[in-house]
Amino acid sequence: MSGRHTGQQHSHTVEGTDPQLHMEVHEPKNDAGLRPVLLLHGFSSSAKLNWEDTGWLAALLEAGRRVITVDLPGHGRSGAPEDMDSYSPSRIRADLLQIAFDAGARPLRDGDPTSGLDVIGYSLGSRLAWEFGATQHELVHRLVLGGPNTADPLAEFDLLAAQRYLADGTPIADESTAGLLKMAQLLPSNNIFALLSLVEAIKGEPFDPAEAVPHVPMLLVAGENDERSTSLPDLAAIGSKAGAMVEQLVLPGRNHTNAITSRAFKQGAISFLGV
Repeated sequence: MSGRHTGQQHSHTVEGTDPQLHMEVHEPKNDAGLRPVLLLHGFSSSAKLNWEDTGWLAALLEAGRRVITVDLPGHGRSGAPEDMDSYSPSRIRADLLQIAFDAGARPLRDGDPTSGLDVIGYSLGSRLAWEFGATQHELVHRLVLGGPNTADPLAEFDLLAAQRYLADGTPIADESTAGLLKMAQLLPSNNIFALLSLVEAIKGEPFDPAEAVPHVPMLLVAGENDERSTSLPDLAAIGSKAGAMVEQLVLPGRNHTNAITSRAFKQGAISFLGV
């Protein structure tokens, strides 16, 4: 990977509780003179799996972008706090804001291309990025949302069935719940009970994209074979109605799992954010 790399454990506290989030700042060899990019991974993934192993980090550094990566609670190298509040989307957004400022991001300023923050999210990360962009309009410059949805699949997760399965192996009837739990169990670094806490917290704060809409330029991306691609026109309409400039990119032959590895996705995002 080109450029310098600085890894650090986020130690700032919000409301007196350490969120135990692991964040890293990645410096390009040749800085393009643009604002940093914050990467937000999906459920049951990590910054390494979602962004480093798929070539995103290398591509962004090659483009001269300074990159901030973070592992969500219970994922990757982040801790698994015992308090439920640490897993709520609103609390995560507050922690992300502090992480961005700790990493040197500054509010947007006219005529200064190094000010502000660009955000790329995938799946759950797109939900968080949408809400982050809507609430941090003085900081967020542009958004790239991969695999987004008008509804959050985790909100329909059958938490009780998952808990019974983990306790005594009782089969899970709901296919979506069974699939998500199986995916979560594939990664040894995942804390399953922390991930279930995240699901419970998300159920308490369901996603409604029309409730708070980013007014910044957005690129919505999904694989052609991802059932969530049908949400792109609806999200675009919500954003456009609020006055945002919205572009859409559909990746031929890709699904929700492999869209993240698409070269066209990377190139489209880097071009969209390179202004």
